[in-house]
Amino acid sequence: MSSDTLLLVAGLVAGLVVIPIVALVVRATTVSVEDEEAVLVTSFGKLVATYTKPGLHVLPTKLMPWVKLQRVSLRRDFRHFKNVHVNDARGTTVIVDLWVEFRVADPAKAVFSVSDWNLALQNLVAHAATSILGSREFREILCDRTELGKLLKNDISAETSAWGIAIELVFIRNVSLLPEVSRQMFETIAARLERAKADIEETGRLDAAQLEAETSMRVAELVAEAKGQYPAAVGRALAELKQKPAVFAAYNELYELSLIRPHRTIAFRGFANGELRATDAAMVHMDGAALPPRTDSVLGKG
Repeated sequence: MSSDTLLLVAGLVAGLVVIPIVALVVRATTVSVEDEEAVLVTSFGKLVATYTKPGLHVLPTKLMPWVKLQRVSLRRDFRHFKNVHVNDARGTTVIVDLWVEFRVADPAKAVFSVSDWNLALQNLVAHAATSILGSREFREILCDRTELGKLLKNDISAETSAWGIAIELVFIRNVSLLPEVSRQMFETIAARLERAKADIEETGRLDAAQLEAETSMRVAELVAEAKGQYPAAVGRALAELKQKPAVFAAYNELYELSLIRPHRTIAFRGFANGELRATDAAMVHMDGAALPPRTDSVLGKG
C-alpha cells in the first residue's frame, strides 16, 4: 500500500473521530434560542444571563455543573378559567367562564418573582371577578360582557405586570346561574310576560270598544244627516213639479192610487136595469141606516 493511500485512510479516520468531538464541544459550549423563546442562564441559582434573540449563542461556562439553563416561551398563551362563582349586586350566585390571553413580557420576573404564576393568576382572576362583577346585577353582567372584560383586564394587568406577565385579552365567555335560581328567574319572567300579555289584551279590547263606539256614533250622524236631506230633496222635487200643473196633478193621482189597499177596498158600479126595484132599494137604504158605520170606505182607503 502506498504512502498516499495510508495518509488518506488516516485522514478519514481522524475526521470520523474529530468531527463528533467538535460537535459535542460546540453543543456543550453554546446555547440555541428558538423564535419567541427566552433562555435564562443561572449560576448557583442566580441569574447571570438572558438570551432572547433567536440563534446560537456561545456560552463556555455551560460545561460547568453549577450552570443551569431554563427555557421560557414568549408566545401568546391563554388560560380558560371555568365555573367562577360570583355573587352579583343582589346576592344572586352567577357562574362565569373567563378566557384570559397573555404573553410573558419579562421572563426573569416570570420565573423568579413568583413561585407558581399559573396558580397566582388563577387566584387573581377569581378575586378580580368577585370584585368587579359583584357590583353589577346579573342583567348587566349578561349584556355588558365586553366592557366588563376590559375592566377585568385593567385590574389583572396591574398585578401581573410585577410578575413579568402582560395581559392582552380578558373575555367573559359564558354566564349562567344555579339550576334553582334559573328556575325561579324563568318563573318570574313567565309571570311578567303573562301580566304584560293580559295588559295588552285589555288595552286592545278597550281600544276596539272605543273605536266601535266612535264608528257607531259617526254612522248614526251620517244616517241622521241623510234622513234629514231626504225630505228636503222631496220638497225641492215637489216644488219643481208644481211648476208643471199637469205633471203635478198626475203625480198626486198616482200617489193616491198607491195608497189604496186592494184587500181592504170595495168597488161598487151600481145595479143594472131591472136588478133592483125601488122598494128593495128603500129597504137596503133602511137596513144600511140601521147598521153601524163601516171601517172601509167605498173607493177609498179604510
